[in-house]
Amino acid sequence: MRLFPREEIFFDYFDELAEKIEEGSKLFLEMTETNDYSIEKITRLKEIEHEADGITHRTYEKMHKTFLMPLDREDIYALVNNMDSIIDLIESTALLINLYNVNNISDAITLQAKILNDITKKGKSIIHALRDMKNRKKILNGCIEIHTLENAGDIVLRTTISNLFEKEKDAIELVKCKDIIQLLEEAIDACEKVSNIVEGIVLKNA
Repeated sequence: MRLFPREEIFFDYFDELAEKIEEGSKLFLEMTETNDYSIEKITRLKEIEHEADGITHRTYEKMHKTFLMPLDREDIYALVNNMDSIIDLIESTALLINLYNVNNISDAITLQAKILNDITKKGKSIIHALRDMKNRKKILNGCIEIHTLENAGDIVLRTTISNLFEKEKDAIELVKCKDIIQLLEEAIDACEKVSNIVEGIVLKNA
């Protein structure tokens, strides 16, 4: 049983933010698969990022107005702050692809986008389960799955950069692809950081 079950609003905010992150990663995956980085797609992704910012700021405001918290204050702040960073990084990656005017998205970038989408789906699941510490086992297993996916992303990053330096003769294209794949990896790393925060919350409160 949670110590302060009346503060359900914070878990609502977590869920809403997780939904936005998954929505953004799904849109980014669609963009990579179709190589469609049109103004319409970029604009929608930016809207999702703004909506996530709004949820984050509402959470901060609620924290300042609430004396008794359902979780440690620093854990709530770290959780929403790092969740917000994920959608920021997804948007930044799409904007970078658009800025670089990359016409042919490499298979590695699409694969990273798929890994990111899988992680955000799993992330939404563990965030939703955080409402009830009886879900401890489910959450911790989900965190392990996220760690496994992040490792897969690391392998793609290392392999891609190695292949780039070995095969890419155009220095400008090499830099473009390297920047994009590294920024996308930052988004995946941010997902794992959120998973680590959730794991810490569960171990502390279960």
